[in-house]
Amino acid sequence: MTNTAPRPGDLWAVAPADVTTPEALELLRAYYYDVANRYYRLHLGREGTPEQLEAGLADSPSDDLAAPDGLFLIGRYDGVAHSCAGLRRLDAATVELTRVYVRPGLRGTGGGARLLAAVDGAARSLGADRIVLDTRLDLIEARTLYLRHGYQEIPAYSNGPYAEVWYGKELTVRGQQRR
Repeated sequence: MTNTAPRPGDLWAVAPADVTTPEALELLRAYYYDVANRYYRLHLGREGTPEQLEAGLADSPSDDLAAPDGLFLIGRYDGVAHSCAGLRRLDAATVELTRVYVRPGLRGTGGGARLLAAVDGAARSLGADRIVLDTRLDLIEARTLYLRHGYQEIPAYSNGPYAEVWYGKELTVRGQQRR
């Protein structure tokens, strides 16, 4: 299903996890600090203060990334949690991908690809035919990863303050698009 066990020579494995565990919360904090500090550096020329970062994290809850209408995945590299992604149901056929993160020191090792492969399976397990997401233009690595894995730019479906580009992916069954 969404569990992607490592292949020989592959140190990444991805599986569903409880979004409220300390391990999940630590990954979500790392994700938020990474994307928020990139924003602060780009727009304000400085890092966010710990107070700003914690306030922003508190204003961005992830409790909807749990059953029955969501799911949270943790990617492990050599058994240690180093990546995550979340899905939330938008409607009967569509889920939104969010909180996609691979620790900077492990980017380029295949963790993002393993994570997105597990996302596809997780979306199907939620009954989705389509995955959508929004992101910022400055998050080049993420945008490149999405394009490499079948996502295409789509019209805006949300209007959040940090949504600058939108992507979608139609899921397939046995080589055929669903619908």
